[in-house]
Amino acid sequence: MKDNDIRFRRIVLKLSGEAMMGNKSYGIDPVQLKAVAGGIKEVHSAGVEISIVIGGGNIFRGLHSSGYGIGRAPADHMGMLATIINALALGETLNNLGSETRIMSAIDMHKIAEPFIRKRAISHLKKGRIVIFGAGTGNPFFSSDTAAALRAMEVEAEVLLKATKVDGVYESDPEKDPLSKPFVRLTYREYIEKGLKVMDMTAVTLAMGQNLPIIVFSIRQSENILKVVTGQKVGTLIGEE
Repeated sequence: MKDNDIRFRRIVLKLSGEAMMGNKSYGIDPVQLKAVAGGIKEVHSAGVEISIVIGGGNIFRGLHSSGYGIGRAPADHMGMLATIINALALGETLNNLGSETRIMSAIDMHKIAEPFIRKRAISHLKKGRIVIFGAGTGNPFFSSDTAAALRAMEVEAEVLLKATKVDGVYESDPEKDPLSKPFVRLTYREYIEKGLKVMDMTAVTLAMGQNLPIIVFSIRQSENILKVVTGQKVGTLIGEE
């Protein structure tokens, strides 16, 4: 790959916890984990600075806590811990592929992750390390999507990539409505006014304030990450007018 093929030099990749499940209904599928890590490794080897925000919905989701009789705040803390499990799994898999990683947590847990410090995160990226952000924003009531938008702005990423189970933003849930059509491009305001659900509204609003482009695409094909950073038409672009 030629150096001038790369469109984005520094990215934040948002991975949902579900992206780790593969065809399983819970937990981490080792085959899917290796496939995702392989796609990330390929992009990193091309010279792209990558940081990753990972969710925890494959293990525990705070929004679904009412059935357990657990309050939202402690449930969200449980979800944050789930993201650390996923971060450790992805980090070790990337290390085994030869990529140097650093895990940074929004909640202090010094024995297994570095605390998130903005300048240190940027330093890791400049040194060629893949940085994995865990524990969301460190606060309950905020999604990992919002954490991804926040971290993207903090590390001065050029784009936020949202990897999902579907190949873009659709008019309605394509799993429920097979006739639903995908959007190629949306403005931030169009996304908000249509009440679309692929990405958290708070995250989109944050991105709009800093004109941070968002690309939503499918992680089912791990090579899609490379396609996005080389400017190929994949998924849905959410951006300015």
